[in-house]
This record gives sequence, structure tokens and C-alpha cells, in this order.
Amino acid sequence: MSINVKQLIAKRAAEELPEYSIINLGIGIPTLIADYIDETKYFLHTENGLLGVTKVNEENYDPLIVNAGKIPVGEAIGASYFNSADSFSMIRGGHVDIAVLGALQISETGQIANWAVPGKDILGVGGAMDLLEGARTVIVTTTHTSNDGSPKFVKECTYPITSKRIVETIITDLAVFKWNKDHYELVELLGDASLDDVAKHTEAHYTISNAINEVKAI
Repeated sequence: MSINVKQLIAKRAAEELPEYSIINLGIGIPTLIADYIDETKYFLHTENGLLGVTKVNEENYDPLIVNAGKIPVGEAIGASYFNSADSFSMIRGGHVDIAVLGALQISETGQIANWAVPGKDILGVGGAMDLLEGARTVIVTTTHTSNDGSPKFVKECTYPITSKRIVETIITDLAVFKWNKDHYELVELLGDASLDDVAKHTEAHYTISNAINEVKAI
């Protein structure tokens, strides 16, 4: 079965998740990660008040059970419900191990913009700001470029940033980047991407892992 770009990103992101961790999956590509994990070994959280999110199917479909993006979800055995205030207390208190978020832009200094596009109507920042500040680890999943082909991994965000928090990992359809002390390091190529492909579609500064250089030499 062929896999599309968004599924490729989600599948790779699933490999970053330690078993039995509490994970918040943001809207868009992050929600696809649920298709690539054993939900009995992970605790999926949504900021509108459910811990124990599962994929929805005909057997567990309930239009009243939705995630923060108002998308129907299922409930795992042993799932717990709580009000939104308690859910945000959980986030702000550091009780979410990993947040996986989408992004419009990521700067080379580690900040992301994912809540507003200048000149367009917005609903508000939602839970992204809280997750960036409260989650122990943040992973960004996004296509490497926008619909018009412009880079999303840029020197400096031109859209309003969501938080000053540095994102630990960036996963796109071309590559995986990890924050390394004071910059991002390209640690893996995805799909059929080459180093030249990444360079062509990236504005931000980054270094290349020695492991990738060794593989290229072979």
C-alpha cells in the first residue's frame, strides 16, 4: 500500500514516542500518528478533557466525543474525562510528556508559528501556547514547504510566534532535525529526499549529522 506525504511524516513521528508516555496530538498531521501506534501502550490526551483517546470506528463512534479540533475520537478502556480547566492544569503543570504540533513556520532558533496568518481571520491560539510551555518534549510535524513552495524552516518567523520555547524535534516529508545545543542538526533523510533537496527547500541554517555523511559516502 502506498503511503502519502502526511502519513510518511506521521509514521516517522510515531517512532519518537516512548511507550506509556502521555502524549497530546495536535490538529492535522499529528492526529494521523494514532494510526501507527499501539494505543494500549500510549496515553493520548486532548486539551478539551479526555485522557485515553483512540481511533474512531463504527463500533465506538459517538458524535459527542471529539478532540480539541472537534474531530470525533474513540475512548480507550479506562479512559478518563475531566473539564477543560483541569486539562490545562495538567498541561501547565508539566504532566504531558510529549506534544506533537503542526507548524506554519519554524525558525532556525527553535520557535514556531502555528496559530495565525496575518490578514486572515483566526479563532485564537487554542492550546498550542500552553503545550509549548508545559509539555516536557515538543515535536513538530509539517510538510517541508507551504502550498506555494516557500520554505517553512526559515531563518526567522514572519508569522506571529506561538511561544519562545525551543522545539526539540522537527519532522518533515524530507528530513528529521534535532536541536543540538544551539542549532538544529539534520539527523535523517525521509523518503527519497537527498541532502540537495533539503538544502534547496530550507532557508534556515542547520548542520548535518556525521552519520548521514557516512551513509552518503557508502
